[in-house]
Amino acid sequence: MDFTGKKIIVTGGASGIGKAIVQGVVAGGGFAIIVDLNEAAAEAVRQELGADKAAVYKADLSNCDEIRAVFGRILEEQQKIDVLINNAGIVSKVPFEEISQAEWDRTIAINLTGVYATLSVIYPAMQKAGGGRIVNIASVAGKIGGGLLGTCAYAASKAGVIGLSKAVAKEGAKYGIACNAVCPSLTITPMTATMPEEKRNQIIAGIPMKRGAEPREIANVVLFYASDLASFVTGEVADVDGGITMD
Repeated sequence: MDFTGKKIIVTGGASGIGKAIVQGVVAGGGFAIIVDLNEAAAEAVRQELGADKAAVYKADLSNCDEIRAVFGRILEEQQKIDVLINNAGIVSKVPFEEISQAEWDRTIAINLTGVYATLSVIYPAMQKAGGGRIVNIASVAGKIGGGLLGTCAYAASKAGVIGLSKAVAKEGAKYGIACNAVCPSLTITPMTATMPEEKRNQIIAGIPMKRGAEPREIANVVLFYASDLASFVTGEVADVDGGITMD
């Protein structure tokens, strides 16, 4: 996919799915802007890809004030953003009857409110520039109520991302802003690498394709939505889940 001349923000771009997305952006000739709390890991990705092909910004995506400050600086320094990919997120595994207010608040803050905060900066800039593309990483948990990795707070946060994506697509279309969402299932990343084998096997048993996804398999769909190949697609929610939802 051709991203020549495009500047593309990827939150959580230092590892896992985010890193695979960043690699795809650079492979397509684009300039990747990695936003991650782990600045050292993000810088390592930048050096791996070529220091002139990416930029790194550190941000705590649970802090809306910090998000707005960092994203404002990105706009000031990079001038124009063509694509925003909201990939960063956390998993909450606590069952409903045990979840604390702090656990709920942190999950919603990073997975949903953080996405809103990045959009609150980038959407108006895209509107002024005459358009842009937004891709938000949700989860099949947002459709089926959890049950894979995440539970209630995670499912609620990702369902919120789906609804937010559709609303932004509906309101942004007249400004040339497209917004789509991607819903992965189990993906083999550092975040899932420490999962007990019994739990992993239980999840895989419920996936018709009987395996987890490689990060690049999720990234490929994200990159499609980020590209001009998806020029007439907005408000779409793509399941990249090995056949779990089939809706």
